[in-house]
Amino acid sequence: MTKYNRTISELESKAILWWPERLTIENALISVIPKLIETQDEFLGVISSSNENPYHVFEKINESNLSANLFLKHLCVLADYGGEPIQRLGRAFSAIFKNNNKHSISFAWKTNNYTYEFLALPVSGLGNKKLFIDGEGLTQSMPLSDIYKDMIVILLFGSTSTVSDEAGLSSCEIGMLLGEKVALEDFVKQRYINVSRITGGATANSLGQLAQKEIVEFLKNSLSEEFKVISNGSIALNGYDKEGGMPFDIVVERDNMKIGIEASFQVTTNSTIERKAGQSADRINLMHENGYKIAYVLDGAGNFQRRSAISTICQNSDCTVAFSDEEFDVLAEWIKESHD
Repeated sequence: MTKYNRTISELESKAILWWPERLTIENALISVIPKLIETQDEFLGVISSSNENPYHVFEKINESNLSANLFLKHLCVLADYGGEPIQRLGRAFSAIFKNNNKHSISFAWKTNNYTYEFLALPVSGLGNKKLFIDGEGLTQSMPLSDIYKDMIVILLFGSTSTVSDEAGLSSCEIGMLLGEKVALEDFVKQRYINVSRITGGATANSLGQLAQKEIVEFLKNSLSEEFKVISNGSIALNGYDKEGGMPFDIVVERDNMKIGIEASFQVTTNSTIERKAGQSADRINLMHENGYKIAYVLDGAGNFQRRSAISTICQNSDCTVAFSDEEFDVLAEWIKESHD
């Protein structure tokens, strides 16, 4: 039988301690979205006027006010190709693109075939940081050097290359529309609408919000439609006089059953977990008096440095889990059992 009310040692053995890469990547994207939206029209101007040959885009970039790294970031977002895919491409570059001691890519553009010989690639450590397309890197304006030309060709024309499947370039297709103003506007603006939806409501430095959102989405997908999952909800309690009820990061309801869930993921130590610990005994007592239950999602190296606080929370929790899909499964099963 699964033990839901864990000790700090049991919880720590399940913890991941550091932010998962998928959330740090999403958070980095959120931080640069305003800059991408602000320069969207200028980006469209460059690719809409690049119609003479596949490499005309280099000339148009130099004529514009766009930095090479910002232009490349636009392409990464539109192709959904950044972070891990770029790193994987860098590691396997020679195996994919080496031909007769040279590195090249063959692709099609407007019924013609082209072969582009790479000018700078391969390089070691290829990734967002090396290309200055992470949040910090985009604060700098990088000129159109050979490495940017190489990456731009890959992201523009990769889908029609002979190694598209091998290199995972099937979405690198916007180059097929170069010079086609109306089609490009539709493509780019629709893509950014989708990106805005994905990152909607979150702001820079919002890893905590993204973590909470991930828990909510997991529970909505794991529980039946009879369960109502509410982000930033509250529960009205006898004995709790503040207007609106007792607040929780997440509230799960079904019939007369209500569960409050608090989430905390801190990789550096701060006082937030101490506050949650100080409230935990009163919160669980009030919840139990009203026939409800309380759970905690706790993780992060910083939180586990506050061992006394985490221990206190574990003692005042009906279910305590760490931050991973496996642990969210445990939370979902406990919620189902709590209703049965």
